[in-house]
Amino acid sequence: QVQLVESGGDLVQPGGSLRLSCAASGIYPVDWYRQAPGKQRELVATITPGSSTNYQDSVKGRFTISRDNAKKTVYLQMNSLKPEDTAVYYCHAEVGFRHYWGQGTQVTVSS
Repeated sequence: QVQLVESGGDLVQPGGSLRLSCAASGIYPVDWYRQAPGKQRELVATITPGSSTNYQDSVKGRFTISRDNAKKTVYLQMNSLKPEDTAVYYCHAEVGFRHYWGQGTQVTVSS
């Protein structure tokens, strides 16, 4: 059974930083997605078990995805946050052709 548990969401001012964590039940390729109110869920960043990464253009240079395989945890460091980054952030993994999601963590960027 694949389990993903996010944490770290909070209210932060524009220009601030947050680090999200995704605690997993194993070592898998992991993605961070986000969904803003009234919008479709979108892919933010991906990381392979070997730590190869990829990013959505709008977060390049501001967000960093990383992982600690010993802790089975994937992180999303978010810097220079903007109001448009406000969303529920979800951890996702595809394992054995099945999709697994965490419960989500709310990030709100507002003054």
